[in-house]
Amino acid sequence: MRRGFTTFLFGVAATLTIVAAAAPRPPVTFALTGDSIITRKLSVYQEPEFTGLIDLVRGADVAFTNLEMLFHDYESYPMNESGGTWMRADPALVRELSWAGFDLVSRANNHAGDYGVGGMRLTTRYVREAGLVQAGVGESLAEAREARFLDTTKGRVALVSTASTFPDHSRASDSRGDIPARPGLNPLRFTTTNIVTRDRLEALRGVARELGLRPPDQSDRLTLWGRRFVAGDSAGVRTEPVKADVDGMARVVSSAAKMADYVIVTSHSHEGGVDRTTPADFLVTFAHAMVDAGADMFVGHGPHVVRGIEIYKGKPILYSIGDFMFQNETVLRFPAEAYDAVGLGRDAEIGDFNAARSDNDRRGFNVDREIWESFVATLQWNGKQLTELRLYPISLGFGRPMTERGRPMLAEPALARQILENVATRSRPFKTGIAIENTVGRVVVGGATKSSQR
Repeated sequence: MRRGFTTFLFGVAATLTIVAAAAPRPPVTFALTGDSIITRKLSVYQEPEFTGLIDLVRGADVAFTNLEMLFHDYESYPMNESGGTWMRADPALVRELSWAGFDLVSRANNHAGDYGVGGMRLTTRYVREAGLVQAGVGESLAEAREARFLDTTKGRVALVSTASTFPDHSRASDSRGDIPARPGLNPLRFTTTNIVTRDRLEALRGVARELGLRPPDQSDRLTLWGRRFVAGDSAGVRTEPVKADVDGMARVVSSAAKMADYVIVTSHSHEGGVDRTTPADFLVTFAHAMVDAGADMFVGHGPHVVRGIEIYKGKPILYSIGDFMFQNETVLRFPAEAYDAVGLGRDAEIGDFNAARSDNDRRGFNVDREIWESFVATLQWNGKQLTELRLYPISLGFGRPMTERGRPMLAEPALARQILENVATRSRPFKTGIAIENTVGRVVVGGATKSSQR
């Protein structure tokens, strides 16, 4: 009797196990944003356009941003070259990102090394203490390149972060074992070839001879001032990613895909194609290679403007989401050489520096409207199937006073439509359709082609 009852219980348990295993997994939602340059608190504001945006980020199962900021108290000296602005914010502000709902941050970008290895390490510590998963920098190339993982109730997510735009001192290195590796960021290097007509190439060769540079007399290519020129039918520029970097990251992505349910690859890339709104050829090649290796999403940022979207083999590639926060005008201090560069002496203060750099809001970022307009992308996955991709336009306050601009809010209807039309226009070369529904964009994911060529 006892044996029969035991057999019955075993059968019930086995049946329950099979049913549980066969139960469909719930959908997983992602919120993806672009560059976050944060120097002021977020949590003190209450406007509906702002709190609605924060609710959007918090409502996702997984939220990502590119952390284009260093957190430290000036313990480290500035490097002689920065990513354009020597970035620094109060370490307490990293918790504002957690408050806003973010889970994942990329660290590979042109500001990762503004304050050297010391600033990088301090930032790593503060980001970790805030409970955020970070990727893209490390004590060696292997560590900077490796995937980092976020565990959620709906699945495990891997993040791989790289940058093609950076001062060279920021690049991490390998070690042969005899000397230490160089700490830094995970680089995506690329080569650039300038194509010119043969007449132009010969003219350049003549200039080189006049300067005593002694180029080869007969060749269809020429290296001059560190730039490569080749003869072609018409002028153009060709860029290609460095194979070693692509192959190295492909191995990481392939491994991460075995260890996580979803893999995000993200790249900080300022470089454009025919203009800043189109991705450079090397970035398209790299993004495709990462999807081929097992990535589920590719997120681009860096140029401070939005670029197009591609659905490649069913996976979304967002070539640039633009800015999420842009508070680079309220950095507390700048090094002496920054003041020298704008013609200011030792008696100038930070407010004088900002005014001189922007010519009192008459040049630079402050007069470039598109830099202050972007979107948040929300994605829904059912297993490995992308079922929804929506775009929520945001405004960072173009034209508003310096103390107000740089913080994101949901865009008002007319601006929202303009932002979405820009993304739609820039997505057409990738054969991606975007439907505009009131103030939200819906990317057509079901009927997209497996790949597209520009």
